[in-house]
Amino acid sequence: MPSFSPAALWPILLLSLSNIFMTFAWYGHLKYKTSALWIAIAASWGIAFFEYCLAVPANRIGSEVYSAAQLKTMQEVITLIVFAGFSVFFLKESLTINHAIGFALIAAGAAFVFRG
Repeated sequence: MPSFSPAALWPILLLSLSNIFMTFAWYGHLKYKTSALWIAIAASWGIAFFEYCLAVPANRIGSEVYSAAQLKTMQEVITLIVFAGFSVFFLKESLTINHAIGFALIAAGAAFVFRG
């Protein structure tokens, strides 16, 4: 099994946590559509603050090991994973085979970014 440095692992953890915050900021209000739009915006901005507190260090630390394109690609794949779980468990929406195929194609494209 390959040995990973902290600079390689911390971005994955921090980007995963930041994506949880950002997913709630962007989509959490959809569960509360009766709230005023300005409340949704204010709440989303407050949640997004914590996302930035995790994403910025993730990218700063990760830049020691990964290129910017690799960090962005990693973030996008993490976003899809987090969003899929959020969509099913929080919003109670189902994912279809078309969603799975689309996500898999995006993940396959991401694999090319990490090829030497």
